[in-house]
Amino acid sequence: MADVARPGEPPRRYPRTARINEVVLETLADELERLSDPRLGFVTLTGVEVSPDLRQATVYYSVLGPAEQHEATSKALHHAGSHLRAVLGHQVRLKYLPRLSFREDPAITTGQRVEDIIRELHRQEEQ
Repeated sequence: MADVARPGEPPRRYPRTARINEVVLETLADELERLSDPRLGFVTLTGVEVSPDLRQATVYYSVLGPAEQHEATSKALHHAGSHLRAVLGHQVRLKYLPRLSFREDPAITTGQRVEDIIRELHRQEEQ
């Protein structure tokens, strides 16, 4: 199914992997809400990148709380990985069921660092 472009405009593209990323993210986020592991209380899935061959998916997440909470969440996600993969296999029809790997979203950490720098600059200006 091809999109019809208006004259003078490039055709809109919706790459298959981008759609799959969205479906996988939604499915995993819904299942995380159902899990009863208290270590997953402050986790938010922020994105998924499925490889073009659909065999690997990197799931990005963010965590609220101290460093100990980050470590506990990482362990809980890795522990729940096989369950999440099974749920994904039941709910999403794909040629291959991707292996899941979890990574803390670097954008969140970078954003927090920038915010801390800005706050410090404002404190210095006030003094």
